[in-house]
Formats: sequence, structure tokens, C-alpha cells
Amino acid sequence: MRKKSKSIPVYTMSDDFGTGISIERMSFKDLREAPKATADLPEDGRHSHRHDGHSFFLLEKGRITLEIDFQQYLVEAPSVTYVHPDQVHYARAAEDVTVGSLSVTEEKLNPDYLKLLLEMTPAKPWLLEEETFSMIQETMSLCIKVSKLKKDRLYHSFLKDSCNALIALMISPYLDSKRSKDKISRFDTVTKAFRENLERNYNVERSPAAYARELNLTPSYLNECVRSATGHSVSHHIQHRVILEAKRLLYHSDKSVKEIAVTLGYDDYPYFSRLFSKITGMTALAFRNKNSE
Repeated sequence: MRKKSKSIPVYTMSDDFGTGISIERMSFKDLREAPKATADLPEDGRHSHRHDGHSFFLLEKGRITLEIDFQQYLVEAPSVTYVHPDQVHYARAAEDVTVGSLSVTEEKLNPDYLKLLLEMTPAKPWLLEEETFSMIQETMSLCIKVSKLKKDRLYHSFLKDSCNALIALMISPYLDSKRSKDKISRFDTVTKAFRENLERNYNVERSPAAYARELNLTPSYLNECVRSATGHSVSHHIQHRVILEAKRLLYHSDKSVKEIAVTLGYDDYPYFSRLFSKITGMTALAFRNKNSE
């Protein structure tokens, strides 16, 4: 559902004591019964948004349909879903749900975990084995209890440490499933570094040569590494990352296509329009109209 705005809404999870951490557990039969205070389900309508923190959802019971950056997922319990602050998302449907939610601002995250999360993005929801789920569920319950000890002298440190432990438990199964039995290749290492640079600079730098210089590589070698690791060229990744942000803005903001082009660093509006059509197979206006119905 699209809501008129000049920018994509960013929801702040409830945080009355300035901890940078919000954690809760809720149950509901469907979205109509969902708590109105829930950030994903605001009182003024369930629509696409971002969060101001790194968000984790432990689905303990039932199933829910989520849309994250134009990809739809049917998520079934027991599972974990991670949403990066950049990602635009909303809940489409829910059936007899119990879910634990945790949102943590970047400065409250363990730096090592933050690095892993940046490497994971985007990540699909992942199913949990029963033993792992039980451990995570118990830890979630403990963290919720800790969140209520607001008068404790060590409250802030206790909450931060316990929630970071919960995050480690939640992401470990995903990392284990992705870990290769073989040694990571040079191509993979270079591609990982390129993707990190791309995420930081996609809206200001679109030259493959610039990314190669940043990594002290020749453009041809960077392209060889990225193509070998992913099947696509450096230019492909740059263009698709820019267009993803354009789609986000078209979907949920009322900025004109020209304004979006400028926001993303394209002064040449006709070129931006051609690029969008090339990547998506439709014009920017057609994309907006299709998704506003």
C-alpha cells in the first residue's frame, strides 16, 4: 500500500528510556487484531516504511506474508527475519501469529555483528531447527524481562549486552548455512569488498574504474573477480543498486522522477529514464502507476 509522502517514512521503534533498543513479543490472529503500537502496523495504515534501527523478527507461531524491497516472502514459524534500516518493507497478511521483535540502533550493535549484518544484506528469512529455536526463544524471553528492569543501575549495559547475545544467536544459523566448506577465493574476497564500497557510495559514484581504484585494482581485474563470483559485471551491480533505490522512492514517495534522478546523482534526466527502463522493462512512471493501484 502506498502512502503519499515526499520521502519514505522511517518508523522509530518504541524506546522510552533512550537505550536505542526496543524489544517486545506480541500475538494476534490477523493484521486487524495486531497491536496498533506495533511499528510495522501503524495506526494510520499498513504501508511501506523503513525502521531507524536494525530489526529482527522471531516468528514463534503462525505465518506472515512480508514484502521486503519488492520481494514477497511467506514466512512460517519457527524462523528469523532480519531487516536492514535501508530496506523498505511491510506486512501483507498474518495468520495466528506470535512474534518477538527486536530493533537496535547502529551504535548499540556489537561492531563485529554489525559488520556481519552488512555482509548479509539482503537476507531472506531463514527457518530454525527446533533446538536452535528453543534457545533463541528462551533468550528472547530473558531480554524482554531485562527490558523491564528500568530501575536497575546496570540497566542500559545489561539490556545492550543481552540483546547483542540474542542477535548473535539469531544470525548464527544463517551464517552457518552460507559458510562454504572450501576456502574463500580471492574472487569472493574482492567481490565482498566491492559490495561494501558500493553500498556506501552508490548514489555518488557509478564508475567501475573508481571502485577499482578504491581497492587498488585494475578495472579489468575487478570486473573479472565480480563476474566470476556473481555472474554479473561491476556495471550491472552498480546500476541495479541505483535502480533499487529509485524503485523505493517511486513506490512510496511523491518525488517526481526528475527529483529522484537528482537525488541519486543523475543530472542527465533522459539518461536516468533510459537506464530505469533498461533495468526494469518499464518506464519510471509506469512502475509508479502499477504499484499505486
